[in-house]
Parts: sequence; structure tokens; C-alpha cells
Amino acid sequence: MDLEAILDVMGCKTRRDIINLLTDEPRFVSEISKELEVGQKAIIEHLRAMEELGLLSSSFQKIERGRPRKYYDISQDIQIQIFIGPGAIKMNVIGQEFSELNTLEGRIHMGETEVTDELEKLIKKYESAKKHAKKLLKDIEAKR
Repeated sequence: MDLEAILDVMGCKTRRDIINLLTDEPRFVSEISKELEVGQKAIIEHLRAMEELGLLSSSFQKIERGRPRKYYDISQDIQIQIFIGPGAIKMNVIGQEFSELNTLEGRIHMGETEVTDELEKLIKKYESAKKHAKKLLKDIEAKR
């Protein structure tokens, strides 16, 4: 994900409010518009920008009467880290797949050194996931 675009999204209060609403449950445009008291056209533009970035996903759901509704939801967990220090600024965006590792890294940067056992467990978890992914690739190749 593009860090500049994420920071741009997070710099807009309306977009932060939309994301906050979607942490509870998926919603459709008119729900978001009504809750935030912002016009539907503006909400649609905000949603489009965040969906293009990959922060949101959408799906259609049938309703009892009328056209299916397009619901928006948060597509993935991301974590943004910004380190500011003398002579350096470092920014990272980590998706959900590495959030545990990122948390441990943050603890290490804060001076905590008692994370060895947790790192070893995480390495085993990632190795197991890697083996599983390789098996899936072999399964796909066998079907071709």
C-alpha cells in the first residue's frame, strides 16, 4: 500500500469517520451518509478513493425489495508506524499478515529485549504458513 495515499486518507476527518463507522459492521452509502450527515455524492467519492487504495472492499447484498445494496467494509487490518527522531523519519505500513511481527519490532525499538520466546513462536508460525502455501501451490500446479 502507498503510504502517502494512506496518510492522505487518514488526514481527512470524513474518511476517518467512515472508517470508524465500518469498524462496527459493513454499511451502505445512505447509512453512512445519514450517520455522518454528509451528502451521498461526497460519501461515494470518499468510499471510491478508499476502495481504490485497498482499505475498503465492497459487495452487493440482496434485499427484500428493490435493487441489491452495495455494502462497504474494511478490507484488511493495517498498522502504520511513524518513527521520528533526530536526523531521521521512518514510516512503515504493515498489513495484517505481519502485524504480530510488527508489534514485537515496536517493543524492541522501545527497549524491550524479553521477546525471544515470542519471536521463536512467530518464526514457527510463519514457517508453518510457508509450508502450507507451498502445498497449495503444488495442488494448483497438479490441477493444471
